[in-house]
Amino acid sequence: MIDKRLIPFGGLKKEPFSGSHNGMRYLMKGDNGKESTTFTVYIYPEPWCFESTPEEDIQSASFPLSAEGMDLAIAWLFERYETEKERWNSALRDMMHTVNKSST
Repeated sequence: MIDKRLIPFGGLKKEPFSGSHNGMRYLMKGDNGKESTTFTVYIYPEPWCFESTPEEDIQSASFPLSAEGMDLAIAWLFERYETEKERWNSALRDMMHTVNKSST
């Protein structure tokens, strides 16, 4: 799903990191700017960006800002994906319908 070598966990103090996997979008960001010792991972369904997704559709969990914390975050993402696979697959399938509806 996600290769932790691609995620600059130290950089989360300065910039958020986002991506998606089969209908599940995720956003990682440090909790207190340059003073961060933790980061939060948010997950939400396609197709909208984090800011446009209804709050009730977003889930989150916080982790220590360390290599071990990144391992825990990736394990949490995998667990949430597997647990709600139909939700994410449905979001992926419906994404094109949403885009097509808005352009007509």
